Amino acid sequence: MTNLPIRILTVDDHKVVRKGLEVFLEVFSDFMLVGEAESAEEAIQICEEAEPDVILMDLMMPKMSGAEAIKIIHETYPDIRIVALTSFVDEDLIRETLNAGATSYILKNTDINELANTIRLAHAGQSALAPEAKKILIDPDSDRKGNNTHQLTRRELEILELIVSGASNRQIGEKLQISLSTVKFHVSAVLSKLHVSSRTEAATFAVQNKLVD
Repeated sequence: MTNLPIRILTVDDHKVVRKGLEVFLEVFSDFMLVGEAESAEEAIQICEEAEPDVILMDLMMPKMSGAEAIKIIHETYPDIRIVALTSFVDEDLIRETLNAGATSYILKNTDINELANTIRLAHAGQSALAPEAKKILIDPDSDRKGNNTHQLTRRELEILELIVSGASNRQIGEKLQISLSTVKFHVSAVLSKLHVSSRTEAATFAVQNKLVD
């Protein structure tokens, strides 16, 4: 199996930000910058030609917003993972962005190693949320007991919490000391009960509906 670099497209209306991301990506041998766009419209246009695996998408841009572009790209190119990279922490914006199809929501002041890890997680189909975003979406005092668990078993809730944290199936198995096939069975059950089709959607649903701590 060939370990190809992760192909990345950066989208930001500020040239200095795009240049900074270019320098950042050059630090890591497993990343390859395949294009940059200064607007949401341009990002949509060059997706087919650039064939990115992951898009780093700013949210606040003139004319079309990043969230609008995310929705269009997600519907047209469902295999492309999109990381919202922004300076804004707003509940409505976070929800709109995740509902549009973003895999992750990260702030621009994040540590470079954390951002690199977020890109790798996104490429693997796993989500990541900035701590500030998690704090807004999850009310620590909320009560998720009762019917709000969507009939998930205790084990399935444990699985869901680990999915939200970004753990892979193998990591879940190691954490809970269960086999990989058992993990896959439980993950499938979680997706079915939540009526979602992917781990990313399950994580987003869990956060939005306060199913995990």
